[in-house]
Amino acid sequence: VGGQCGIVIPSGIYTDLGAKSLREKLFSTTQIEGLFCFENRKEIFENVHRSFKFIVLTFQQGGQTKEFPAAFMRHDLSDLTRFPQEGALQIKVELLKRLSPDSFSVMEFKSERDIEIAEKMLAQPLLGDDAAKGWRLELHREFNMTDDAYLFRQESANGRLPLYEGKMIWHFDCKYVEPRYWINEKEGRKAVLGRELETEAQLDYQTYRLAYRDVTGSTNERTLVSTILPPGCFTGNTLVNSAAPKNLSELLFISAMMNSFAVDYIIRQKVTNHCNMFYVYQLPIPRLSAADATFAPIVKRAAQLICITPEFDALAAEVRTALKLPAAAVKGVTDAAARSQLRAELDALIAHLYGLTESEFAHILTTFPLVDESVKQQTLNTYRDLLRLGKLPDTRL
Repeated sequence: VGGQCGIVIPSGIYTDLGAKSLREKLFSTTQIEGLFCFENRKEIFENVHRSFKFIVLTFQQGGQTKEFPAAFMRHDLSDLTRFPQEGALQIKVELLKRLSPDSFSVMEFKSERDIEIAEKMLAQPLLGDDAAKGWRLELHREFNMTDDAYLFRQESANGRLPLYEGKMIWHFDCKYVEPRYWINEKEGRKAVLGRELETEAQLDYQTYRLAYRDVTGSTNERTLVSTILPPGCFTGNTLVNSAAPKNLSELLFISAMMNSFAVDYIIRQKVTNHCNMFYVYQLPIPRLSAADATFAPIVKRAAQLICITPEFDALAAEVRTALKLPAAAVKGVTDAAARSQLRAELDALIAHLYGLTESEFAHILTTFPLVDESVKQQTLNTYRDLLRLGKLPDTRL
């Protein structure tokens, strides 16, 4: 009891699900004296990629940790000589457990403002909270890019369906990159079923479903990238997808939420190199439905961004019926400027949904340094318009 330890270790110790038990032990049986995270930007460790993150963790045996000093995303090790007297945030373990109840992951807060915003967004239920009222989202993976490679063909042909990978999608776009593999539908169906017996049951690959990129990073231009996939495609393990949905409007709503700056801001403070399902399940997402005033404006805009090719005609038709909209209201938008404005409107609506103030939303936008400044300014101006008008010009459906 009372012994002290200091170690240098990869940052996964405070984020990854596999390290949950270790975090629990550290919180309950030691007193953490400091958690200092730094990127390898200046090649402190040779032959290690510069985007990798490491931490200097110090703790004392005995007692328990209720809060601890931390610093994240540092580049100069000279900062360590002044830590924790300068530049440290006090992070409460109780807050971490509310933000990540299934993993106790530590979010990479940069300032007190980040902690305040996280507290505010926590007023919404977590996506994986089965006790919350409303819809549910079930996520899973389909084919493994290594174990199932024997099924992959490099040319399209009759009876073959495209295999979607993470790099093939972008926000509201399932054709960001063309497919490189195809799978014979009968062989793929048998593999999905996992048995020789063929059934006539409709499987997930035959329906519209939400998907997001697994391989990502907290220092990328954007971290959480999602869209809706058309029926008739399989997915590799670099693309996480939903089960067949019961309500397509709700699926569009979730995709819009995932693609927002506000939600991306939360998850990019948790992930390292992979956007694992447990991170997504821990996102605070409002359980809105058609009865809520903001639901239809969000779903409508998501549909306009996604339903731009004939394979999405059925999705557009279902949205029109569900929301009781005229046909023109869900017409796909392909013009780049108009799409940019639609995305700005979605971000403004979602920021207001979380009750974010203008200064809080402006702060969130500053945490995306690789996003073009004109995009961030357009988004903030649209937020201000919504604040001033009480609604965006065409939100009356």
